[in-house]
Amino acid sequence: MSCNSNVLLIYTGGTIGMSRNPLTGALEPLNFEHLLKNVPELEQFSTQIATYQFNPPIDSSDMSPSLWTDIAHIIANNYNVYDGFVVLHGTDTMAYTASALSYMLENLTKPVILTGSQLPIGQLRTDGKENLITSIEIAAAKKHDGTACVPEVGIYFNGHLMRGNRTTKQSADEFNAFESFNLPHLVEAGVNITYNDHVILKPDFSKPMTPHFKMDNNVIVFTLFPGIREDLVRHIIATPNLRSIVMRTYGSGNAPQKVWLTNALREATLRGKVVVNISQCMAGTVEMGRYDTGYQLKSAGVLSGYDSTVENAVTKLMYLQAKYDDADTVRKYMLQSIRGEITV
Repeated sequence: MSCNSNVLLIYTGGTIGMSRNPLTGALEPLNFEHLLKNVPELEQFSTQIATYQFNPPIDSSDMSPSLWTDIAHIIANNYNVYDGFVVLHGTDTMAYTASALSYMLENLTKPVILTGSQLPIGQLRTDGKENLITSIEIAAAKKHDGTACVPEVGIYFNGHLMRGNRTTKQSADEFNAFESFNLPHLVEAGVNITYNDHVILKPDFSKPMTPHFKMDNNVIVFTLFPGIREDLVRHIIATPNLRSIVMRTYGSGNAPQKVWLTNALREATLRGKVVVNISQCMAGTVEMGRYDTGYQLKSAGVLSGYDSTVENAVTKLMYLQAKYDDADTVRKYMLQSIRGEITV
């Protein structure tokens, strides 16, 4: 690792920077200086660490596309000044933010590492210190040629760095809160930090990073379940201004063999709506030709989401819809891996 690296630490909010109110027992945000005081180890870094604080801090449940734009602007405005970026973020929507940033920061050549904690950093058993310290170390790490070891958006938690747009929150209680079920970890941090170079994206270091600041959130997610009603599905599909639907199906991409469902989805596609098929399973991929139920969806114009997470499908659609007006172009790119987000 280069000893003259410098990293920008962006504090958006989250449990890591909170303390317990002695009267109510509820967690409340603290100022960032308090957080840094709880990690004196940061002074031992040879890496220069600068900080940027959201004021007031954002509860990650309140995260929104406009706040993603704010984060993207901070990174873009400081891109040439710093070697890497660490974003402290609440865990609830961290996977959405990581996915969104992977699209908003095109040809990213520097690390953008999101991390946080399950316990506030001031508590004795906190996971926040290790998550923060190792995230900074990975964000500062360079190869012998001076390029970043991990030039992509990642989530670091509990000894693992995972690709941001492949990761989902798997537990509200465990320190091992995140997992990328369909992609190996980018980095394993035990006694040594091991970089899995064969998995890490390889951008064109000769080209600049191109930021994108617009997201079109005319998208909805709905989950199939036994007994789902036709009138409600048709009501969703008929929503004004809706441009795309992420449909969470069973197993490898299967749905009930109901004529009304196939017809409703076909009508949605013909009206220019993009319908993407995502499995309700944590691991595995959508194979719409595997069973007849999946084939019926394909014949209705539904796209395979392959092994995409829900968080990725939603944010990728927002990004593509902001960039392209026509549904066919959005469909074309949804079927391609443009940021390492799906296995095609």
